[in-house]
Amino acid sequence: MKVHVYERAWLWAAAVMIAGFLGAVVFSAVVHAVQPPSHMETVDPEKIFEHPDFSNPRVESRDDGSTLVVGVAQMFSFSPDPITVKAGKPVTFRLTSTDVIHGFQVVGTNVNATVIPGYVTQQTVTFSKRGEYLVVCNEYCGLAHHIMQAKVVVE
Repeated sequence: MKVHVYERAWLWAAAVMIAGFLGAVVFSAVVHAVQPPSHMETVDPEKIFEHPDFSNPRVESRDDGSTLVVGVAQMFSFSPDPITVKAGKPVTFRLTSTDVIHGFQVVGTNVNATVIPGYVTQQTVTFSKRGEYLVVCNEYCGLAHHIMQAKVVVE
């Protein structure tokens, strides 16, 4: 079977591109130490409310002026609600879920986390503007997904 020279060139070009893409993925995973979620802190989703950290969802002020928010997402609510924090101070959100994957997006900010049952999601942010911010679930989690919301009050 004779393969035309142009077809052979395109086959080689496609093979080189695929090898390049795979090489870029492997290189970035090795260099940036990308790991699967197995390295993350885990909790038993069936025993969230027995866990020493998540049994009492709360907003906790620290000595250095920062705030720790320990929260739980479950169908179809966030706890605690509302979350009151100070402007200009770091806020660390530690979140987990009891049932399904939820999103935790503070509208109008760069806070956007995926909350997965069995894993602890942590994100730190500093709110520069005072006001009330809407928190929404941006991962479809069931029939009442559209009513799953909370509020962050920045003082």
